[in-house]
Amino acid sequence: MIRIYDFDQLSPEEILNRDIQAEEDVSAAVDAVIAEVKTRGDAALLDYTERFDGVRLECLRVSEAEIEAAWQRVDADFITTLNMAAANIRRFHERQVHQDFRLEGGDGIVMGQRYTPIEKVGICVPRSPVAFPSTILMNVIPAKIAGVREIVLVTPPEADGSISPDALAAAKIAGADKIFKVGGAQAVAALAYGTESIPRVDKIVGPGGIFVATAKRKVFGRVAIDMIAGPSEILVLADGKSDPRWVAADLLSQAEHDVLASAVLVTDSRELAEMVQTELEVQLARLPRRQVARKSIDDNGKIIVTDDLDKAAEAVNLIAPEHLELCVDDPFALLPKIKHAGSIFMGRCTPEALGDYFAGPNHTLPTSGTARFSSPLSVDDFVKKSSFLYYTQEALAPVAERIADFAEREGLHAHAQSVTIRSEMKEKEI
Repeated sequence: MIRIYDFDQLSPEEILNRDIQAEEDVSAAVDAVIAEVKTRGDAALLDYTERFDGVRLECLRVSEAEIEAAWQRVDADFITTLNMAAANIRRFHERQVHQDFRLEGGDGIVMGQRYTPIEKVGICVPRSPVAFPSTILMNVIPAKIAGVREIVLVTPPEADGSISPDALAAAKIAGADKIFKVGGAQAVAALAYGTESIPRVDKIVGPGGIFVATAKRKVFGRVAIDMIAGPSEILVLADGKSDPRWVAADLLSQAEHDVLASAVLVTDSRELAEMVQTELEVQLARLPRRQVARKSIDDNGKIIVTDDLDKAAEAVNLIAPEHLELCVDDPFALLPKIKHAGSIFMGRCTPEALGDYFAGPNHTLPTSGTARFSSPLSVDDFVKKSSFLYYTQEALAPVAERIADFAEREGLHAHAQSVTIRSEMKEKEI
């Protein structure tokens, strides 16, 4: 059963709830996988797919015929749902596009900044138990909006060697360019180094388990990555007027993900805390994934009771959750007090699942307290910035000595010379 704590009696370490990160050390195993993929390419991928996914493939790439056949198998109503979700995601992420800027003063100086897309991106999609269509939409669509030239999707095959029709339909709607039947650390290695079939990319994004996360960490530097994702988290901040059934359902929506998932309620109402504690037991008994959710709730869940909503906001900022629900009368009044959260769900009728699938904001979010310094996946993750600068000789001359002096104070005399030589040439010309 989930435990109830008083906020003032918890140490910061107890509030943070990060002990769930004690994971098996897989570093050596991932090193071996990466080395095999670098050496043997597609042959290693085929072997690992047979070993880990139980299927021997003849070809890693999903063909156009497979995509079209899958499209025909998906019911029309779900196609409509996918298109509606995709439209919402596009609408939200299109507002994230930055504009180049250029500064000119009429004095021979021009400077500015321009945004250019990353050319090739690899997207990892986990299978649990099937490839997630929502993850495909959330990762591919921002990349398309950014202008990425080639989007490569990797996901493990099912036992029959196929990818779920729903996932392929989502990939078609979102606009993935190539899809490959491979997952795990081996997929990350293939994207980072390239094989006969899978092109090397410039950045790898998307969630995954500990093997994928460790592989992403190891290839970072050769390629860029989005983030190292930990177990899923939800924090529900609820006042005493909230429905305990709704709160319990929202906590379980994350607890069913993984035994390491974290579900936390912060409330200013002891009565609500006790009612949610009871309701969790009622709803747990009905869940198909109750064994997973039970372990998550018992090991990593907690209810924290505070004196007021200000203290509740303080607890939120200490935890810096991946998902935050503000189940209060006026969530917009409370919002300015929230400093650290991945995605914030406002009001009693905005469950976290709405953001997972449909509303538009991205569901690839910082976990494990990294919301203190990082952000949800966005168009920004698929572009890079370049600054540019132009000076005429007339614009350089008045500041040349100052720049040279600055450089010499740092012991970099060639820097100084590269500026003063231009002034000297001008004087000789005169």
